[in-house]
Amino acid sequence: MSRIWSKLTAMVRNRTFIGADKAGNQYYVRTEQIDGIMKEKRWVEFKAKGDDDPTSIPVEWICWLNGQRKIAPTPEEMAMLEARRQRVKENVALLKKEEEERKAREGSGRKITSMGKGDGPDLKSFIQQLPVDSQDDKSSTQTSTKKQKKEIHDQAKQERESAEPTGSGASFRPGTWQPPT
Repeated sequence: MSRIWSKLTAMVRNRTFIGADKAGNQYYVRTEQIDGIMKEKRWVEFKAKGDDDPTSIPVEWICWLNGQRKIAPTPEEMAMLEARRQRVKENVALLKKEEEERKAREGSGRKITSMGKGDGPDLKSFIQQLPVDSQDDKSSTQTSTKKQKKEIHDQAKQERESAEPTGSGASFRPGTWQPPT
């Protein structure tokens, strides 16, 4: 029990206050030796004990806590970044207002309709565009495919005779190629 108590008191005594954010959260660091290696532990103590909301931590402090920043953010840096965020919010509000005014000017002449799940493309007009296969077309298609197969077969025979594997891949047949001997 005394060992646990000594560790707890050492943890409180060895911490160094680094800074605080606008919400009142306080940031600390402690350097300790673990397995012969000096490690730096960083943590935050939230202002309100019951309100441990990690989303209330500013991005700059999160980066410092995770070790992505070596130096903690300064109050001047935080003030500058807060002013920049405020300018961005104002610019966004201004752009939204201008967009609404532009839409109002263009407005009533152009209506945008949304397509729900019930609305879909007109398939009847699409199907009418497809050619109708007749028996003559089918037989001519079959003869042309037979000619293509024969050409591929002849081409494959010629490729087998060569020492190097060549081809466009159209005549590929698994297991037919043999390495040159």
